[in-house]
Amino acid sequence: MFALEDHTARPVGPALEAPVAAVEQRLAALGLALQSQDAAGIESEATALHAALAAALDHFTRAARSGGVPPSMRQRLARASGQVAAQREALARATAALDRAIDVLLPQAAGAPAALYGMLGSERLASSGSIVA
Repeated sequence: MFALEDHTARPVGPALEAPVAAVEQRLAALGLALQSQDAAGIESEATALHAALAAALDHFTRAARSGGVPPSMRQRLARASGQVAAQREALARATAALDRAIDVLLPQAAGAPAALYGMLGSERLASSGSIVA
């Protein structure tokens, strides 16, 4: 009555190995840059990780259309996704801590006008135009 289609999976694991390995390498490099607090390294590694993730997604999409993705590759990509989420969370916590430290060091009352600095280094209130010594 209905013809059964042949859904045998073609071996796509080797084609996915390189993009997954690239994502894993970029994650490791970003982790090192985060540990060493290297701002330029974080920026460049985050950009490289973004590109590696986009390439991996493209490869996985093509593999899924042409025969499926082996479970081992799905697991590796899921682990990488978890690492990305963990690094994003760590960066968010660090950013929040930095924001709190800045607020403590440079408090600004709610509704108070922002202070501007004049040419002689004295503080001048933006709203009044008077100089505060």
